[in-house]
Amino acid sequence: MTVKTIQTEAVQTLLKKVAGLENNQGSPRTKEIIFRLMSDIYKMIEDLDITPDEFWHGVNYLNELGTNKEAVLLAPGLGFDHYLDIREDAKDEAAGLAGGTPRTIEGPLYVENAPISDGEARMDDGQTPGQGMWLHGKVLDEEGNPVAGAVVDIWHADSKGGYSYFDPTQSEFNLRRRIVTDEQGCYRARSIVPNGYGCPPDGSTMKVLRQLGRHGNRPAHIHYFVSKPGFKHLTTQINLAGDEYTYDDFAFATRDELVVEATTLNDNSHGFNEEYLDVEFNLVVLKTDKTELEDKHVRARATIA
Repeated sequence: MTVKTIQTEAVQTLLKKVAGLENNQGSPRTKEIIFRLMSDIYKMIEDLDITPDEFWHGVNYLNELGTNKEAVLLAPGLGFDHYLDIREDAKDEAAGLAGGTPRTIEGPLYVENAPISDGEARMDDGQTPGQGMWLHGKVLDEEGNPVAGAVVDIWHADSKGGYSYFDPTQSEFNLRRRIVTDEQGCYRARSIVPNGYGCPPDGSTMKVLRQLGRHGNRPAHIHYFVSKPGFKHLTTQINLAGDEYTYDDFAFATRDELVVEATTLNDNSHGFNEEYLDVEFNLVVLKTDKTELEDKHVRARATIA
């Protein structure tokens, strides 16, 4: 039987001291967040009658999660990234800023400062095995006009589901490029078809997902940032149709508008001398006069000097 202590003077006093509410130092915002967080955790312990054994098991898990550097992987698996997108969509709707290509999660595997080129790029290093892919499209505004000079930042996995930088067997910036759209708003990239990936089978994230009866797999997908002064920054990604996990993504990133049908071609175009996939994805970005909306949100990201 659960005892009720959360509203006692002793616990309420403890919470205020824990959150630093009884001093005038530190950050008021941090205090507000910690007070709410600790209040909710204390209440959860009481409501669910969490035992000391369960509590310390959880603490030890957090130590392991940090050691494995998997917090950024567990977060999308528990829906945090998608929930933040839902909130941002709702904010846009309320502010009359909805429209354009839908946003979806960034994921944890972006690397800053990929090589940049005008109009067209080759993303693979020529040594990475996989079926060829011709990835192309236009960046348009809400009226359907081409947006020239937009930076289309693209990154994706190799045919084994690995990302350069995080996979040391790949060359630097492999399958990562920034392309500046031409006067017609077009971008073009030669690459290889990516594969989806799974969470490390013995990692911290899978420990939780197995307890929930869930898998840890993502479908084949391609990430995008699109930016230009005067336009809202766009973070999105496309899924290639037909993947086993297209509509069962453990990270909840799939949106119907972002599932793309690829066309198989064998016409010796774009430097391919065998069958390749043609993937077309056009993006619509929204104009803005608010400079704070022009850049991606602040978070820790990998950087190569």
